[in-house]
Amino acid sequence: MGAITQEELAVVVRNFTLEGEINNICPYGSGHINDTFRLSMNQDGKEKSYILQRMNGEIFKNREELMENITSVTSFLKEKILAQGGNPDRETLQIIPTKDGKSYYTEKDGDGWRIYPFITDTISFDLAENAEDFNRSGYAFGNFQYLLADFPAKKLHETIVNFHNTVDRFAKFKKAVDEDIMGRAKDVQPEIQFILDREKDCHFFGDLLANEEVPLRVTHNDTKLNNVLFDKESKKAICVIDLDTVMPGFAAHDFGDAIRFGASTAVEDEQDLEKVSCDMTLFEAYFDGFMEGCRGSLTKREVETLPMGAKIMTFECGMRFLTDYLEGDVYFKIHRKGHNLDRTRTQLKLVKDMEDKWDIMEKIVNK
Repeated sequence: MGAITQEELAVVVRNFTLEGEINNICPYGSGHINDTFRLSMNQDGKEKSYILQRMNGEIFKNREELMENITSVTSFLKEKILAQGGNPDRETLQIIPTKDGKSYYTEKDGDGWRIYPFITDTISFDLAENAEDFNRSGYAFGNFQYLLADFPAKKLHETIVNFHNTVDRFAKFKKAVDEDIMGRAKDVQPEIQFILDREKDCHFFGDLLANEEVPLRVTHNDTKLNNVLFDKESKKAICVIDLDTVMPGFAAHDFGDAIRFGASTAVEDEQDLEKVSCDMTLFEAYFDGFMEGCRGSLTKREVETLPMGAKIMTFECGMRFLTDYLEGDVYFKIHRKGHNLDRTRTQLKLVKDMEDKWDIMEKIVNK
């Protein structure tokens, strides 16, 4: 996806059902996947803002299915929010259609574009500044589960096939170990053994689903703090954004990925493993917010699996980092030698720390 001029951006915008004059289009946000711009327009003497995005065709191979998911989910959310007296203009993303009634525009070169109204007077955080922020983001993702509890999850497409299929991730890891194309396996035997020792865990959620112990849910699959918009004044979490990876999954996976990222006491590539642990105060703060947001929409069994969600998501991430390291760092961007190995070690240390604190996590969840 190459650079694009203001004139080319203006041509893209004119294919959407937006009246008025374009004031400005500038790069926006810190996302790594899509190219995002803030579009400012003069409409009836007022300035209105929009988010303009070029979708990453390398990662999302089927744009039509991706946008079908987003259209279905946002339309459903809008109805739910209206029914409970909320404001869908602030509480969910909404798609601006193209002039020919589609949810996205395709350029001659194949690039796909979409536009959402910009939700004003909001802020987002890359990291939780305190337990209260984390609690509020837990509420946002719990509320997302609640609003979509009766949406037929099986109707959604898998935008990234096998994204959280831990059994499949394990098979790919074993293949990378066996092939050892970079000759690195001999230096990471403890990490390899750590993962091999936990093969049984990979089957946990698949077995629960097969036995009909937990349902498939609509899951966000990227429950980082910066995918929640907070109201600037009240600091309340009001809207979950970035719906590209919305697909069928397990509620515990969404909970778990948030814990993996947000309750860790260290950054994802910390080299001093003494600094790495899972903060139980943050775990509890997120759990409380998540459960409040869910408003009883999860089954008892689903709630019991939340600690396992945290462990499995962390384990899976560590396994993916190590697979990439063994394959020659081809998937995750690295900024230094051994970067993926550092990432692997922080995740595996977190898994071990969670195992050591298992009783505490279960006590919090069962309270």
